[in-house]
Amino acid sequence: MKTPLIFAAALAATLTAVVGHADDDCHDPVADWQPRDTLRQALEASGWDVRRIKVDDGCYEARGQDAHGNDVEAKYAPASLHLRKLELEISPGATLPDGLERYRIREQTDAD
Repeated sequence: MKTPLIFAAALAATLTAVVGHADDDCHDPVADWQPRDTLRQALEASGWDVRRIKVDDGCYEARGQDAHGNDVEAKYAPASLHLRKLELEISPGATLPDGLERYRIREQTDAD
């Protein structure tokens, strides 16, 4: 009797994890996608040095460096080019992008 209950609980947990993970995906119809070059031009116009743009989970994933020299990875909805996710790795000694300066607690040193 315990085995079916354990199996059902494990199955429910797995399905919940899969459904929750799927929310990060983009579901724009391919016919509505804007060209990658449109995203590349917009990023370069904002100061990015774009290293690559690929499709991941139905989203455009762009990698490069921002105008401040920080490594950036961002996901965009391919039809609207709306930002879905942003990862920023602040380089030592780099300037923080506008709006992030308020999060600085103390000055960084080379030891950080």
